[in-house]
Amino acid sequence: MTTPAPSVAILDYGSGNLRSAQRALDRVGARTVVTTDASEALDADGLVVPGVGAFAACMEGLTAVRGDRIIGRRLAGGRPVLGICVGMQVLFERGIEFGIEAEGCGEWPGTVDRLHAEVLPHMGWNTVEAPRGSVLFEGLPEDTRFYFVHTYAAQSWEMEPSDFIAPPKLTWGDYGGRFLAAVENGPLSATQFHPEKSGDAGAHLLENWVRSL
Repeated sequence: MTTPAPSVAILDYGSGNLRSAQRALDRVGARTVVTTDASEALDADGLVVPGVGAFAACMEGLTAVRGDRIIGRRLAGGRPVLGICVGMQVLFERGIEFGIEAEGCGEWPGTVDRLHAEVLPHMGWNTVEAPRGSVLFEGLPEDTRFYFVHTYAAQSWEMEPSDFIAPPKLTWGDYGGRFLAAVENGPLSATQFHPEKSGDAGAHLLENWVRSL
């Protein structure tokens, strides 16, 4: 008997490249649905939280559809979640844009702040430094490039080590200084770059994630 393809819900909260993310996930074998429905988002094998634009606006849209609670409930049950771009940023405690501080989902401690580069946004292709044992980057060469479009990022990792939880796998990028390009932390993963816009490399990463569901 053939095993059904993993189901992936793409959370629609008014921000994100929903259709391009859906097409990219469809291509790597997921059964996708774009939804605002909490039950669909909770029941799927995987949940994708995309995001473009400002941190505060994304959080406003996310809370309007109870997305913060959906993410929290899924993670409490060990159910996979993947954040993309601002969908990664809102997983942190807070974001500061244009001097305005906004509260995030608080799944990870730390602040998303402006990059320290002379030319912003950071837009285009860049390499990343992935750790050994990464699920997302398995099978990808070290010089693989991914597509970034952002002015803000988490630039440090503030979660204290634990004797009871495996340490997260942190992937770093560099643009005027180091920033977190991806995090793999149990069921919660995220990328600052856009895998759905990163060609074959992005497709490979998404396929790795879908296979892990």
